[in-house]
Amino acid sequence: MRAVVYEDVRTVGVRDVPDAGLEAETDALVRISSSALCGTDLHMYDGRTGATPGLVLGHEPLGVVEQAGNAVQTIRPGMRVVIPTHLFCGTCAMCARGLSAACLRARPEGVGAAYGYAGMGPYPGAQADLLRVPWADANCVRVPGEPGDAHEDDFVLLADAFVTGWHAAATLAGIEAGDTAAVFGAGAIGLLSAYSALLLGARVVYCVDGVDARVDKAGEVGAVPIDFRRGDPVEQIREHRARAGLPLGEEKLNGVDKVIDAVGFQARDREHPDQERPNQVIADAARLVNPTGATGVAGVYPDTDLQPRPGATAHEDLVAPWGTLFSKGIAVRFGRTHDRRYTLLLRDLVVSGRARPGVIVTHHGTLTDAPQLYQRFDRRDDVIKAVLHP
Repeated sequence: MRAVVYEDVRTVGVRDVPDAGLEAETDALVRISSSALCGTDLHMYDGRTGATPGLVLGHEPLGVVEQAGNAVQTIRPGMRVVIPTHLFCGTCAMCARGLSAACLRARPEGVGAAYGYAGMGPYPGAQADLLRVPWADANCVRVPGEPGDAHEDDFVLLADAFVTGWHAAATLAGIEAGDTAAVFGAGAIGLLSAYSALLLGARVVYCVDGVDARVDKAGEVGAVPIDFRRGDPVEQIREHRARAGLPLGEEKLNGVDKVIDAVGFQARDREHPDQERPNQVIADAARLVNPTGATGVAGVYPDTDLQPRPGATAHEDLVAPWGTLFSKGIAVRFGRTHDRRYTLLLRDLVVSGRARPGVIVTHHGTLTDAPQLYQRFDRRDDVIKAVLHP
């Protein structure tokens, strides 16, 4: 079968690799119809997280079941399924609590596992013709329709991007109806965090970025776009809030109730745009969030950066404004997405027409197009979300 494999820093290739197949009676084999590129794939593409040559990339698959093991009870050949990024056993102590991204059995040497992800287990990725899905009853989520239909882009985002955006908004930031919110980063996760915040009832959501296509897309999903190239985004948001009119007696609450960091360790230093400043968003969030508010961190912060850029260090031990956060009484929450808490809810929002997350998809291609799409995605200009169709 064909697959997209990591070859070296900023180099991927499309190669013939051994066919995926059933290895246990609880497995299913899925023929992929769509597999999305993710910003985390770029962390590996850029050589920053220890990917090894030959790793099959990709962790956002949608497809049709081709085979199912004898012990699989609820999944059958011919079913259309989306497959969450974090594979899990469904029965360990963590899975029983709904903490699927922290499964105790999927990766013997640690907690949690994922497809095509450096350091997250021995599971080949989903940018390929076929994918083996362990514990298929738990990890295959049925969706209606046929490959290539009007919901193809919506459903593939249930594997990771939409659930992560929802997790960031609903769980990490704790957004509730009537809240004001700001999302730093208008990549796929940032856009879907802003979109989720609006679905949850936020009365205004600001979305901060410095790329034209992303700023424009933030407006398309209903957020107020803030271009940090035009000045300090915190002050821009405060000015917008003041123009909208703050209630009498609430003039000190000129920030927002909830902030989401959808950038992570690759944040740019606004004073030195050619450099990275890993704590830039954390610092901005501390300034912007109102007293007793919350900040949700969905952006990735690795233990070690193997290819640090100017302004970053190999060990990402951030200097955070803990004094400001403490004095304001701010809740700060991190954490991988426990996908299966949300997949059925978000699937049903899509099916009902309440949610159309596929609006953020900007590019499509075949596996053969992957090297070019990775290059363009890495430049962070016009490619916001790309989907491959094997």
